[in-house]
Amino acid sequence: MTNTTPPEYLLILKCPDKRGIVTAVAGTLADLDCNIEESSQFGDPDTGHFFMRLHFSAPANTDLEKMRERFRPLARRYSMWWEMRPQSQKTRVMIMVSKQDHCLADLLYRWRIGSLPLEITRVVSNHETCRQIVEREGLTYNCLPISKSSKARQEKAVREIIEKDQVDLVILARYMQILSNRFANDYLGRIINIHHSFLPSFKGARPYHQAHARGVKIIGATAHYVTPDLDEGPIIEQETERVSHNMSANELVVAGREIERRVLARAVKYHIEQRVLINESKTVIFH
Repeated sequence: MTNTTPPEYLLILKCPDKRGIVTAVAGTLADLDCNIEESSQFGDPDTGHFFMRLHFSAPANTDLEKMRERFRPLARRYSMWWEMRPQSQKTRVMIMVSKQDHCLADLLYRWRIGSLPLEITRVVSNHETCRQIVEREGLTYNCLPISKSSKARQEKAVREIIEKDQVDLVILARYMQILSNRFANDYLGRIINIHHSFLPSFKGARPYHQAHARGVKIIGATAHYVTPDLDEGPIIEQETERVSHNMSANELVVAGREIERRVLARAVKYHIEQRVLINESKTVIFH
């Protein structure tokens, strides 16, 4: 039986906000005999930027590069940054981790059951701790130890892996090393990090124990894009949870790790579905 389901695509764009953008985009897709299945847009009066995400279907014999070629004049007219790709195209992901495996294990599980439709190229770590849980999934695990004297060499090796594997997105699943400013700049918008939301109040080691000592009533986690400004990149997702005075520091750790897992998974899902657009120091999320 011939598959008559029309191919589906995603288009995301951002540009200076002005009149006529939505009509022009819709008209161009209509001229290509495409049908818009879902459309979201937002004009930010603070930054003057316009953002748009479209899910559309096209005739079965449509050539993607020809569609892109037809769209380029419109993009130039409105000074757009834009991407158009098949909806089925999977994001190529490299995961980086240190010793804590809760976020890594959660991502691997969601990947295995198909709730995160991505392609994991490999897992890179500065420790051997997580090798077993990665290799039992049939994935490649590279241990690249790091020290003050080897940091530049280790980062160079990571870069080489990213380029060799044609990685689209790097996920820092509790990778406890600070990336260089140059690295963060070179992959801006392509690295997602997860951290506890106590920053900057509880920086450094054992943040949950610090929070416990201060008697906090709310804990949380934040997923954000990495920038040279440590833990201050555009925020993708956050979650908080109320805690009680009768919880121990270890109970806060357990609760906090559960939040971190959920927040990171949602942030990754938003990114691979192209629902996130960077708006200067913040983000636009089309749910």
